[in-house]
Amino acid sequence: MKPLRPEIMGILNATPDSFSDGGMVPEAALAARVATMREEGADILDIGGESTRPGAQPVPVEEEWRRIAPAIEAGVAAGAYVSVDTRKAEVARRALAAGARLFNDVSALTYDSDSMAVARAYAEAGGRICLMHALGDPRTMQDDPRYADVVAEVRDYLAARIAACEAAGIPRAALIVDPGIGFGKTLAHNLALLRDLDAFAVLDCPVLLGASRKGFIGTLSGERDAARRAPGSIAVALHGARHGAAVLRVHDVRETAQALAVDAALRGL
Repeated sequence: MKPLRPEIMGILNATPDSFSDGGMVPEAALAARVATMREEGADILDIGGESTRPGAQPVPVEEEWRRIAPAIEAGVAAGAYVSVDTRKAEVARRALAAGARLFNDVSALTYDSDSMAVARAYAEAGGRICLMHALGDPRTMQDDPRYADVVAEVRDYLAARIAACEAAGIPRAALIVDPGIGFGKTLAHNLALLRDLDAFAVLDCPVLLGASRKGFIGTLSGERDAARRAPGSIAVALHGARHGAAVLRVHDVRETAQALAVDAALRGL
C-alpha cells in the first residue's frame, strides 16, 4: 500500500561549508538535535560531512569520518534510521558498521571504485542505496550544463545505474533514485524535472526529491538567503508528494511534516 505521505529525510550536516546550514553541531548537542528532528517528523536522518554544493572541494576520508562519526553514533543510539551522505566507499563502510542503513551517494556509486561492493553490503544488511544523477563534479557541475532532453537523459542515466547495481547483485528493491535537482542543472532543467517527476515511475524504484533551500528557489522567489527559503521549499515538497516522490530530503522538518499532513487531508488520503 502506498504510504499516506512520503518519508521525510531530515538533513543533519556536519560540514563547515554547506550552502545553507554550514557549521557543525557541537558534539554535546547532537543527541538533543537528533531527538528534536525525530520529534518534528523526520523518518530518516541524512548525515553528511562533505559539502557537494557547486564549487565545493573534496574532503579527505579521515576528515569526513571525523566530522560525521559522532552524529551517526548519536542517531543510532537514539534508534533513528540513519543515512550517510557520502561519495566515498570507506566512509560508507564505516557508517554501515556504526549502524547506518542508507548509503546516499550523489555520484550513484561512480566516484569510488569500491562503492558498489559497499552498496551490496548495505543491501545484504537490509539497508538501502540512493542513486543520484549529477552532471560532472561539484567543482564544475554548474559551469555550463547542457542536455538535449533533460528528463529523458536523467531517467536513462538512472536506469543504467540501476542495471549496474542489479548486475552486481544488488536487488532493485534496495534502490532509491534521485534526479539530482541542482546538480549540473540550470533553472530550466530543474523545473523540467520537477514538472515531469512522474516520468521516473517507470524505473520502479522509490524517488527521492532533494530540493530544499536550493538556489533555483532563490532565483524564483528573489530570496538570496538560503536559510529563509522554507516557504519555497515546502511548495516544492508538496508538488513532489503529489507527483510520486517517496522521500523528501529537507532542512525544515517540522514545517514540511505539517504541510504534508494538511495536504494529505485535503486530498482525502
